[in-house]
Amino acid sequence: MNTTTQHTITESVHRSVPIKVLLWIGLITSLVFFVFATPNKNLESFGMTLLISTMYTFGYGLSNGILNDRLSKRYSWTTQTNRRLWWGICGTILVNVVMTYGLNYLNFVVIQGNSNAEFFSLRMNFTHWFFINFALMMSAILHARGFMLAMKRNAKEQVVEQKIIATSANAQLESLKNQLDPHFLFNSLNVLSALIDENPAQAQTFTASMSKIYRYVLDQKDKEAVTVAEELDFAHTYAELLKTRFDDSVQFSFAVRQEDMQKWVVPLSLQLLLENAIKHNFATSHKPLKIIIGTENGTLTIENNLQSRPMVKDREGIGLSNIVQRYALITPLHVKIEQTENYFKVKIPMLDQAPQFQNHDIMKTEEDIHQEKAIYRV
Repeated sequence: MNTTTQHTITESVHRSVPIKVLLWIGLITSLVFFVFATPNKNLESFGMTLLISTMYTFGYGLSNGILNDRLSKRYSWTTQTNRRLWWGICGTILVNVVMTYGLNYLNFVVIQGNSNAEFFSLRMNFTHWFFINFALMMSAILHARGFMLAMKRNAKEQVVEQKIIATSANAQLESLKNQLDPHFLFNSLNVLSALIDENPAQAQTFTASMSKIYRYVLDQKDKEAVTVAEELDFAHTYAELLKTRFDDSVQFSFAVRQEDMQKWVVPLSLQLLLENAIKHNFATSHKPLKIIIGTENGTLTIENNLQSRPMVKDREGIGLSNIVQRYALITPLHVKIEQTENYFKVKIPMLDQAPQFQNHDIMKTEEDIHQEKAIYRV
């Protein structure tokens, strides 16, 4: 047997039953047999009893340890419980029957000098049966120990994994929310810059309104969700701000049911979606952009007539992608998109209660986001 094989066997036994435990079992067993079953109480008899007890202890411990280790590597207690159980039962019976006859042959024939005929006699069959049942009982204890250790280890791993996921998801959510400040400020300053040249008086009004709105951005961006009433109140103010810039080129209509006002949505979702609609569509006094904000089947909807214009990719906005990712971190409900030749509609879920932050299959959500980015037009 080479060094690698010896190390593997020793490691397998140590994982299933520590070597010290086997030594103690062998010593205690030999003392019991020496005191109660050995007629000659002398040092030679004790040595022989210790040798035989150790032989049985390590024989059963080694064989069952390797079996338990190999089965646990091949079949997981946590994910393949039934297969691991049935292979364990069959393997344990086979191994312990073979080991019993092998160890008994070494003990009764090789060491004690009994004949082969006597070894297979009716009297010895009872002895074999006793040893087999004793070995199976000890093996069941070892497998039960292995099962409990596997469950305990799996529980610890899940706790650690959930902590890592929660930490990562929290960091991701904070990163998404931190995008809102510069995003809002950048777009507002663009509008203000245009107004300064076109209409200085409107620019002053816009500046005052922008200050009020930016306060809302600062107050709400650190929240996972706000009520529909709060978000709608902000949307009214923000719509007035946009009208300052676009006059009658953009028309707003609000049709949110009163019973939906106390439901919850992610903050600043309406602001991002309103910007998204204006950014991707023409808006003139002859062909105004009509934006309708309402509710439908448990969702807050933002719909606009489709007057698409080509986009210059001078910078990648956050828009829908930000909303989708923030929803993915607080609820399994998905943002939905409807688009026809005539209109474009976004449906964001309304939650019945304020969400407590939790992870909802982040990896799957990220994959969905990558597949849907073309539709989201971010």
